[in-house]
Amino acid sequence: MTHPTDFPRDPNRPALPAALRTALQLAELGVPALPLRAGKCPVGNCRACTGSACGDRPHMLAAGPCQCPAPCHGWAAATTDPDVLTSPAWARAWQQAAAVAYHPGGARLTVVDLDNAEAIAWARQALPATKAVLTARGEHWIYRGAMQSSNGVRPGVDIKSSMTYARWYGPGSGPITALPDVVRALVVREVPVTRAVVHAVSLPTAAGKGVCCHRTPTYLERGIAMAEQAITGAESAIHASVYRVFLAVLSKHGRCGCLTEAHVARLFNVAHAKGESPRHCAAAWTNARTALGL
Repeated sequence: MTHPTDFPRDPNRPALPAALRTALQLAELGVPALPLRAGKCPVGNCRACTGSACGDRPHMLAAGPCQCPAPCHGWAAATTDPDVLTSPAWARAWQQAAAVAYHPGGARLTVVDLDNAEAIAWARQALPATKAVLTARGEHWIYRGAMQSSNGVRPGVDIKSSMTYARWYGPGSGPITALPDVVRALVVREVPVTRAVVHAVSLPTAAGKGVCCHRTPTYLERGIAMAEQAITGAESAIHASVYRVFLAVLSKHGRCGCLTEAHVARLFNVAHAKGESPRHCAAAWTNARTALGL
């Protein structure tokens, strides 16, 4: 993605606030923008939208049924529509704006927000190089591709992509690269275990004595086959995909006693074929069991 630097100015165009000019430049490139108040805060909701009285659904990718013309609803107000950005309802916000923000997910981008020198040093060791932008305290590393946002994935590291905003600090330097699996995996929350299982796999024992109590043995066989296909078909975030499949299998069959060592070996084998090590497979299985209380 090419970021704006200095667009030609139309001499016949009335002078615009600097923040609005930046927002219009971003919008031209398909990057949804919004104004920020002092302290990097979005503009507060208007009276009609305060407390979600308008019926908005801010957890969705848009502001729901609300048709408020003002820049309400935080990140959901970000837009690429120049008519909205320059509308009278937004004029006061731009006059008072302390900065400009954008919705990375809306532009199919992900920002790895590195808040200090230690976080930057970690990123240089652990993450593929990409476009880097200097911020007030650290750097923003920008990747092409959207994902779930999450704060505090590591000390001094936040992920800003879908359903959040990031402050615009400028075009940065370096070529932008594709969002890697290692970044996607940062938001996967596995239940920590105090003792990792490396070689042995502990299976739950229950009164089912190997017979699936949900339906028939065919139901179990179909479930294992579907789990194998899900792991084999994963194209990104392999470790996270393996964990989710293990979690799904155990949630269905982990308490009825129908799983055998042969079933688990089949799942581990396809995970190994996708590049998961025996240690990571065993840890994912143990974490999935712990998450389900098995």
